[in-house]
Amino acid sequence: MNPLRKKRLFIVLAILAGVGIAVALALSALQQNINLFYTPSQIAAGEAPEGTRIRAGGLVEEGSVQRTNDSLSVAFRVTDGAETVTITYQGILPDLFREGQGIVALGRVNADGVLVADEVLAKHDENYMPPEVTQALEKSGMMKHYEGGKQEYAK
Repeated sequence: MNPLRKKRLFIVLAILAGVGIAVALALSALQQNINLFYTPSQIAAGEAPEGTRIRAGGLVEEGSVQRTNDSLSVAFRVTDGAETVTITYQGILPDLFREGQGIVALGRVNADGVLVADEVLAKHDENYMPPEVTQALEKSGMMKHYEGGKQEYAK
């Protein structure tokens, strides 16, 4: 083989190896930072991985918010109409957080099936609901009971 062709072949192989390593590192980083969305029904059924950071959302149940007097700890229940999951959070909740509203919490499910959140996101106006929460409510049939930002329970 001609020495010039041999040199070009090694350069092309080195470039391909470098691109392959870069792609592998990028995919590895993306996989570690991915946060999959789970509904309360999926969490209650045990489908959410324990100890892995996930996103969970639904409607905050009326009367479920429990705050501690001596710290910023708060616990509340979130429902998709079929199941509920308890979420605990240490910190200041968003201003728009309230009962009957759609929220998304990011955190880890512990061994008791409680989501220990490190971030809570509330909707930003009266007409917005996170797409994942909307899909979960539509799937469970509870979307028809949610009108104009207020949950109306079936009688």
